Amino acid sequence: MIQKHITEQTAILFSVTKWVFLSSIIGILIGATVTGFLKVLAYSESSRSLLPFEYYYTLPFALVLTVWLVKTFAPSAEGHGTEKVISAVHKYDGKINVSVIPVKTLATVLTIFAGGSVGKEGPGAQIGAGVASYLSTLLKFHKQDRKKLVICGISAGFATVFGTPIAGAIFGVEVLIIGVIMYDVLLPSFIAGFAAFTTAQFLGIEYTYYDLHFFQDVSLDFWLIMKVVLAGLFFGFVSDIVITSVSYTHSLVKSIKVSTYIKAFVGGLLIVALTLVFGEQYIGLGLGTIADALNPHVAASQDIHWYTFLLKTVFTSLSLAAGGSGGVITPIFYIGATSGHFFGSIISPEHITLFAALGFVSVVSATTNTPIASTIMAVELFGIDIAHYAALAAVISFLISGHRSIFSSQILAMRKSEMLSVKIGEEVENINISLEEHEMDKIEKFRRRLHKKNKKR
Repeated sequence: MIQKHITEQTAILFSVTKWVFLSSIIGILIGATVTGFLKVLAYSESSRSLLPFEYYYTLPFALVLTVWLVKTFAPSAEGHGTEKVISAVHKYDGKINVSVIPVKTLATVLTIFAGGSVGKEGPGAQIGAGVASYLSTLLKFHKQDRKKLVICGISAGFATVFGTPIAGAIFGVEVLIIGVIMYDVLLPSFIAGFAAFTTAQFLGIEYTYYDLHFFQDVSLDFWLIMKVVLAGLFFGFVSDIVITSVSYTHSLVKSIKVSTYIKAFVGGLLIVALTLVFGEQYIGLGLGTIADALNPHVAASQDIHWYTFLLKTVFTSLSLAAGGSGGVITPIFYIGATSGHFFGSIISPEHITLFAALGFVSVVSATTNTPIASTIMAVELFGIDIAHYAALAAVISFLISGHRSIFSSQILAMRKSEMLSVKIGEEVENINISLEEHEMDKIEKFRRRLHKKNKKR
């Protein structure tokens, strides 16, 4: 028995040492690589003022160039990044073409510079996963080790972009399979996330954290909890709108039988036209609007309307469908924060910023099926005081959004309701949902009783 115990502990010690070393190295490399991407992106945004006209007029041309770059050099760099990494882990044992790294960087910089409504976290995750995959192939790692390192790449890329190393680590192990956290990758993901985040800080990346400490005076009371429950339901429906809009717009544009370059140019023209009508706040990253929604001073959020989150959904759907390259989570932050601002203004004006913060994380929770990562992100970004409210809203919105996802390659490992019949192990895009037989019988019996009562009348 003692010998078996020593053997077990020695093997575990060896494994832990191995992954501490590997994930530290990969985290540092990804932190440095994604930092380069972030600095190029920041420089491109600051250089918009050099143009003699409004920067978003370049969007039709930027989208055409982006489509050409992706089609010519790295087709797997298409779309919003994280989706392609999930697909690579599930279908190709984590193999990602190294050409994705420069192509995704350039394509995303072009799209965001010109005003495409996309984010930077998807490219960050895809670049990180690409670095991990390339290193694994170079060192001839076994496919299981490569998959682990690629998952670490997702975590490290996410942590580097947003400055949330714990949420980044959990996101990487939670986003792949709905209802399962991959505990065997938890340690390397944590270490890779911390190493990448620390490297990025060392190289000069500064992060935005939101001071919501004025909520320390908000005690847990019944009516506020009920409002948070309602908010969770609302954010679940908002998430459903986002998923439907992005998916439907992509399918619609794909079904149009013309050149992808024409689609990109016309899509860019349409976004420019909408920008001239509704304003510039809906294009690009939209970080200013997010900050305004989370600002406790009412004057800062005067430009946020009840329909702001709906317009951002339209702009994001069009940008991605037209061939724009970039992430989808930053726009989802925008949609969540502004929808929460709208909800709070109606339900609880004195807690409007609280609901904006809850929307920020809850819509991410529901659209990506990552309630735990989203709750931890709330704590990292907004402080511990929001934790209990964030957990409640994030989990409710996650359930309400149903068996759907902004990432169609996620695999389902749980049912969100015992009343539904759902095939476990399928990708989200292939799921067929129906009521369980006994639930169908209940509904049929109820329908017959109702019919008999109506006949008697």
